[in-house]
Amino acid sequence: MTTSNGRRRPTKLSPEAKWEIFLAITAGDISQADAARKHAVDVSTVIGIRRTVKEAALAALSRAPGRPAKERNWELEAARAEIVQLTSAITAQAIELAVIRGKSGWD
Repeated sequence: MTTSNGRRRPTKLSPEAKWEIFLAITAGDISQADAARKHAVDVSTVIGIRRTVKEAALAALSRAPGRPAKERNWELEAARAEIVQLTSAITAQAIELAVIRGKSGWD
């Protein structure tokens, strides 16, 4: 497919097509260059598909078996840590204030 200015329109591959490309290349049925020509995409697109599948597989295999890992909420964890720190500071100030007020009654 070409546009009015003669440039080739980028081909949008479905996830299923990307998976089929990956399987065919991995099985040795087709080369990366042949897969790119067959699906009218650049060879870098095919290389990107292989890299993405590899990274996703390694990430999935690195997790411990069982339940899927929960995503960490970094903002919530930071807020909770700040609450603990502020609570500690307020407690220290309250103790100091009680000591100072207590001493003023000794005069």
